[in-house]
Amino acid sequence: MAKKTTKKAAFVVILPTLKNPLMDLKEIQQLIKFVSVNGVDEVAIERKDFKLHIKKNAVQVVSAAPVAAAAPAPVAAAPAPAAAAPAAITASDDSKYIAIKSLMVGTFYRSSNPESPSFINVGDDVKPGKVVCIVEAMKLFNEIESEISGKIVKVLVDNASPVEYDQPLFLVDPS
Repeated sequence: MAKKTTKKAAFVVILPTLKNPLMDLKEIQQLIKFVSVNGVDEVAIERKDFKLHIKKNAVQVVSAAPVAAAAPAPVAAAPAPAAAAPAAITASDDSKYIAIKSLMVGTFYRSSNPESPSFINVGDDVKPGKVVCIVEAMKLFNEIESEISGKIVKVLVDNASPVEYDQPLFLVDPS
């Protein structure tokens, strides 16, 4: 069995005990931003009565097992190349659009609550400062605002899905 393991760098930060052993919200937000911006994948902070562990990407293990039945495998593998071709065409078509990206790691929401309509839909016009979605990080709901003007042509993320820092969320036609 062939095994491929992707290693990620890990940093452990042990801070001295302070008068207040808990971190305040601002310190946690700064730590999340540090992890996102500097390409650090994992940070652990330990204080007397408080431990915080932030992990950006999990270690991925890819295993290849020997094929037991040769006949079913070609049938399952045949549709994969066909699916890849439309993706390549879509990528070239999307090059004229500008992406609105996530400013943090968290969970993407298209509306403020499940009963409310989406902030923005395909075909809607956006202007700088218009709220397009919410990204929830550690129970904080952060509004993501458009920095560009144009028309929304594609929503790239499903509602209530996890997103990474700098991940494209929407495609906007600036013309």
